Amino acid sequence: MTTIITGDIINSRKLASAEWILGLKQLLTTLGNTPSQWEIYRGDEFQLEITNPTDALHHAILIKAYLKSIKIDARMSIGFGSKTYSATKISESNGTAFIRSGALFDTLKKQKINLAVNTGNLDCDKEINLMLRLGLTIMDNWLVQAAELVLVSLQNPSLSQEEIGQLLSINQAAVSRRRSRAKFDLIIELEQYFRQKIKTIAI
Repeated sequence: MTTIITGDIINSRKLASAEWILGLKQLLTTLGNTPSQWEIYRGDEFQLEITNPTDALHHAILIKAYLKSIKIDARMSIGFGSKTYSATKISESNGTAFIRSGALFDTLKKQKINLAVNTGNLDCDKEINLMLRLGLTIMDNWLVQAAELVLVSLQNPSLSQEEIGQLLSINQAAVSRRRSRAKFDLIIELEQYFRQKIKTIAI
């Protein structure tokens, strides 16, 4: 089984592409190799293959947190399934994971939803997407400082709040306040629930 995130940058014209594309490339490079596992194409669209399906929501939140930290956002669909054709470029590969991700992505703008999954299991999708819509009421409203906190915390899960504060040049009390504003613990609970749920379903 493989997992594909298809996404685009919301309001990408608010920033010059140089202001976000380099950082996004640096982030995606930590998640896979280009162009076989990720690509940015058509200016502001991207695709990422995730080899471990349980990591999918973690990676999506990571991308969202980075973009929110520079005052833009992404619309992303996560498709689960097979990879039946591997090309040099991910945009030319194929399989049910690609088809599900692409088909779902085409509906997101009309639904006014910024993150959803398509596993091919309707009951599972209904449950997870309801939880994601609730989670998005928090994540879509992250301000820069909250998004920075989420990004650094996800990238450094073993660090204490004090150590996170050192990376952000703030004290531990400020880290705690930002965690609270970001509803970080609740988002992590959602991400952990997602991991367990994906393990239980046959895709």
